[in-house]
Amino acid sequence: MAEYRPGEMNIEEQEKTFAGFMRWSKNVAIVAICILIFLAIFNS
Repeated sequence: MAEYRPGEMNIEEQEKTFAGFMRWSKNVAIVAICILIFLAIFNS
């Protein structure tokens, strides 16, 4: 079994995946806020 040494693992793919997730989350939050503002403005 390989011995684990902190700091030696390649995490490039994990960093790219996390960056994509954060970008997606930010965009969804912005769209949701825009929808709420639209509904508040045009509420009859």
